[in-house]
Amino acid sequence: MSALPQPTPEAQAHSDRLRDLIHRDIAAQGGWIPFSRFMELALYAPALGYYSAGARKFGAAGDFVTAPELSPLFGRTLARQVADIMAQSAPQVMELGAGSGKLAVDMLGELERMDCLPERYAILEVSADLRDRQRALVQDRLPHLASRVHWLDALPEYISGALVANEVLDALPVHLVRWTDTRIVERGVASDGEMFVWQERLPETPALLQAAQQARPELVEAVSVPDDYLSEISLASPGLAGSLSERLQQGVLLFIDYGFGAREYYHPQRSQGTLMCHYRHYAHDDPFFLPGLQDITAHVDFTAVAERAMDSGAHLLGYTSQAHFLINCGITELLSATSPENLRDYQPLSAQLQKLTSPAEMGELFKVIALGKGMDAPLRGFASGDKSRFL
Repeated sequence: MSALPQPTPEAQAHSDRLRDLIHRDIAAQGGWIPFSRFMELALYAPALGYYSAGARKFGAAGDFVTAPELSPLFGRTLARQVADIMAQSAPQVMELGAGSGKLAVDMLGELERMDCLPERYAILEVSADLRDRQRALVQDRLPHLASRVHWLDALPEYISGALVANEVLDALPVHLVRWTDTRIVERGVASDGEMFVWQERLPETPALLQAAQQARPELVEAVSVPDDYLSEISLASPGLAGSLSERLQQGVLLFIDYGFGAREYYHPQRSQGTLMCHYRHYAHDDPFFLPGLQDITAHVDFTAVAERAMDSGAHLLGYTSQAHFLINCGITELLSATSPENLRDYQPLSAQLQKLTSPAEMGELFKVIALGKGMDAPLRGFASGDKSRFL
């Protein structure tokens, strides 16, 4: 890890405070916590966790670049699908984990151009710092629409219209599970002086054990199954999908994230899982490095998300790659509105479209899944490129 950029003294002190908090939590829990608890504290501990503190996270000055930060084409294209959903349900939009606020601004701007503004744009954001940044961006870019944007402290009892969650599920805490020929163990975190170390125990959470047992058949379908297989199981992502589906009256839940269906997620060649950390645009696999200063993510098991949502009354309305979704929704038409002769504007937008849709960039790894209630007309984003068979 010595090749990674070194933090400032202030940032290092911040990380040290969070490290001490996690060590105290481990001691209070008898010397061991599941990795899901470690990830929860590292990302969301009040005032100290990665998403709860004030360090810049998104864009060139942060640790990673999301699709809305990459290009306004993303939000503008997504707005077309959102407009269709609102026309069939209710003129309401809700966004989970709005990041810098860029997606909200781009979607609202495009919806205004389309004369399809929602009556209310609600944002559920757990980070007070990000809330402030979102408010400032909306006020700066769309001051005349600021009164339509509202921030929520918790999920509402009822949801109608379009709900959008871009790169939210990947940041929810996951359990680490190791399968062998003879048993299933959960990998957790213990203290060794000032260091964090891995330590394994038999799963004690019934839901986790059940999910691990259900995942195992996906592994044994292949001819060559590793004797020692490590991966992640998220109880939080399906749980969120289920809660949202229970609250959904009429409309669509749109989740956009990187991940796979269960068979691909638990592929024999993916024997070390998908856990990944992002720090200053460097990707690595050490979640113990500078807690509070780096993002920790895992790919999404879209099969688990879809099954829990459907168990809660929602219907699967589409599942496809980000590339197909954006193309189906007209991203190339938005680009063509800028003349190729206008090199100053056209070339950057063309390069951004390439990154959003190229299989070598975000186009194939990122998926879009739609789950809804009371929707009759097909969604344009899934007109071609259906991948539901992979769930």
